[in-house]
Amino acid sequence: MGAALRRIQFGNALAAFGNGFTAPFLFVYVSRVRGLGDGTAGAVLAVFALVALAVLPFTGRVIDRRGPMPVALVGSALGMVGALGFGISEDASSALASSALMGAGVAVIQPALATMIVSCSTTSSRSRAFATQFFLNNLGLGVGGLLGGLMVDEHRPATFTLLFVIESAMFVVLALVLVSVRLPEFRAGDAVRGAAAPMRESLTDSWAVLLRDRRMVLLCVLGFVLFFACYGQFESGLSAYAVEVTRISTSTLGVALAANTAMIVLAQYVVLRLVERRRRSRVVALVGLIWAVAWVAAGASGLVHGAQAAATALLITTYALFGLGETMLSPTVAPLVADLAPKRLLGQYNSAFALVKQLALAVGPAVGGLLAATGAYGLYIVMLVGCSIGVSLLALALGRRLTAAQDRPYRSVVVASNSGTGQQTSDTRAEATALSASEEREAAMAAV
Repeated sequence: MGAALRRIQFGNALAAFGNGFTAPFLFVYVSRVRGLGDGTAGAVLAVFALVALAVLPFTGRVIDRRGPMPVALVGSALGMVGALGFGISEDASSALASSALMGAGVAVIQPALATMIVSCSTTSSRSRAFATQFFLNNLGLGVGGLLGGLMVDEHRPATFTLLFVIESAMFVVLALVLVSVRLPEFRAGDAVRGAAAPMRESLTDSWAVLLRDRRMVLLCVLGFVLFFACYGQFESGLSAYAVEVTRISTSTLGVALAANTAMIVLAQYVVLRLVERRRRSRVVALVGLIWAVAWVAAGASGLVHGAQAAATALLITTYALFGLGETMLSPTVAPLVADLAPKRLLGQYNSAFALVKQLALAVGPAVGGLLAATGAYGLYIVMLVGCSIGVSLLALALGRRLTAAQDRPYRSVVVASNSGTGQQTSDTRAEATALSASEEREAAMAAV
């Protein structure tokens, strides 16, 4: 990675670290520590999600017109104020206002950072860059959550206030790190920041361009099903199923979540080396099959009566398989969004995909929670096995629409010389040149 990309990744990791301090405890903080009740705590989480859904449709246009840096700095400022507001909130109105500020800040930071990563990477290195971002996000969240859990005391509100102060400070650090980043000039074949090219489309026009792009629309549908079937279930239906049907303790549920994080942290770069030169569509299709097996294992854990150890092992396996699938998605889906985007609409495409993710994260817990509340756990498992198989089918359908450069951008092989300095063979250089030319033609066609 270049210096600019290293700084972006470092700031992103620290922001995730700060978020890990508070995210697992937000509901408990509002409901019990501040004594505002479960209804208010639920409303706080809902406002967080709704505000993110409200601002994301407009974020992409701002990124394309002004560049990702101002958007990321505004998002950091909103996140900082929101975190501080949570730390001193003592009534429902201040907690809801803080949730709105933080939701808006976090929402706009995500596509801005994604656009920065694209600007500081090449087509061939982009998958590794996004895999690194995902790895650092999970590492930061895991470490932050672990330390936060050791620091908080439900009977001492000041300990929670300290956590929110730490998160606020991490937003400030993110802004300071990003200010030091000098984004490079954009090269042919790479996505272009909106400030480098005039924007003629209105917001409506830019959305119309995206909606006419059948590949991007199909990718968004695929993304919604992906996020619905995995991330959208972690804190709702799957947790309820684990406790109510598999009958594991809450501490064992924590072990299962730790298994998910451990799989991501330990396997990310091993998996990356295995999948980065494969067809992206087939990698995503394989993720669908892996997650189908994971949901079958979850279902089986509820059918094993009188063998609690086996049931627990099956459920932990479910979380670990989800982590394996996540490591395969991180170098695959986000880079594909960038490769599909016309150069002048990179921010719009990143924001649209972030919007799809946020929508899935709102709908997923609602559906999972509803089925859990009615006790329809059999239907719940069948639905999610079906969603996972749907991921595979959608991925294969998308693969038929992608160009070779979009579906499998890694065609050049670096051959180390005898001295270990790493030289490319003439055939490899020719192949890389041909791939670059193909990418330029594709970018030109997309722009038209």
